[in-house]
Amino acid sequence: MKIWQKANTTTSEKIENFTVGQDRVFDTVLAQYDVRASLAHIEMLEHVGLLRVEEHHALKKALQNILTEIETGIFSISLDSEDIHSQIEEMLTERVGEAGKKIHTGRSRNDQVAVDIKLYLKDELNVIKDDCLHLFSQLLSLSEKHKNELMPGYTHLQVAMPSSFGLWFAAYAESLVDDMDLLKTAYHITDKNPLGSGAGYGSSFPVDRTRTTALLGFSELHYNSIYAQMSRGKTEKFVAIAMSSIAATLSKLSMDVCLFMNQNHRFVSFPDHLTTGSSIMPHKKNPDVFELIRGKCNRLQALPNELTLLCSNLPSGYHREMQLTKEILFPAIQELKSCIEMMQLMLNEIFVSKEILNEERYKYIFTVEKINQLVNNGISFRDAYRQVGDEVDAGLFHFKPKELQHSHEGSIGNLCNDAIENMMKEIIRSWTK
Repeated sequence: MKIWQKANTTTSEKIENFTVGQDRVFDTVLAQYDVRASLAHIEMLEHVGLLRVEEHHALKKALQNILTEIETGIFSISLDSEDIHSQIEEMLTERVGEAGKKIHTGRSRNDQVAVDIKLYLKDELNVIKDDCLHLFSQLLSLSEKHKNELMPGYTHLQVAMPSSFGLWFAAYAESLVDDMDLLKTAYHITDKNPLGSGAGYGSSFPVDRTRTTALLGFSELHYNSIYAQMSRGKTEKFVAIAMSSIAATLSKLSMDVCLFMNQNHRFVSFPDHLTTGSSIMPHKKNPDVFELIRGKCNRLQALPNELTLLCSNLPSGYHREMQLTKEILFPAIQELKSCIEMMQLMLNEIFVSKEILNEERYKYIFTVEKINQLVNNGISFRDAYRQVGDEVDAGLFHFKPKELQHSHEGSIGNLCNDAIENMMKEIIRSWTK
């Protein structure tokens, strides 16, 4: 019998299968968090007098045993249980008797799943943060290593002005700074406790929500019990927005690499064991990893829209659609972590070409340098522009400066990588404030 089922009532098997959906699969991910939340809940119940001391001790020991089973991989959700909450309550009732039936006092499955998801997302956001920090450090290290290696810069996919690999790598490092700012915001929004809001309207029991907030390591409460339920879907959407921003950075970097390693550019290359070949063209070295990162991350950028469409026309209060957020977001989190991991793996063995700008195809890349030299010699910018333009049209332009005079902040000669690193450090410092 389901924990919500009344005597002498049954539910159609088709209805049950449709409404339960994939909950058992995704609730397995939430198992440890449901136990953690239950441990905090029973401590609070004992503190406010809703559980006897001996009942609390029995439930605590049983929950800790269940947690060990989860951690060792021998836990599963039976087909007779709708979800993780039902499974744990049934196990407790079986193992400790009547006390197991008291664990649901002062809470609903609505606030149970809400707190479980919050705890899960906090852990995953911290993992993504650490993964992004490793990638960030890797990009800055590559920037410093190759800061003197020039490469073409492009606008409209046309050769434009001199750039450098140092500038290129650092651009994506700084992009991750903004992504991390969004991730930090998502974390702080997630770091609020909904437990104790019940079905969304509080409880007549004297539950101590401040106590469970501290026990579970949340920085703050979702105070309003209705809003605690409204945060379902909204919290996931903020996480998805931050994830989509990281995905956009990875996708753009992947596109650059796919372009830069083709035979017409040859700016970067990778060892054979990191590329794939063609079934009929033996000369091919395909950037499959970067193409898949690009494709996967483009899909991840659709996450906020998918969650918006799922939740956009829902009034306040709980609705069953909320369970679908798990099957949208949980696999996406693992996909993003995999893409970050593969990007790090590939960048560990990237090879950067040298002396690219000596090639004939880039002979016009120094036109702006020539214009700026003329301006420094007293010619107006517009006249200098026309003079160099006429030389290009007549095929008479030949100019290569001995050294590039790019000294302002964020230019080839002044990457400001220390400042970029300090911005990231400040975000991390404020992560848990």
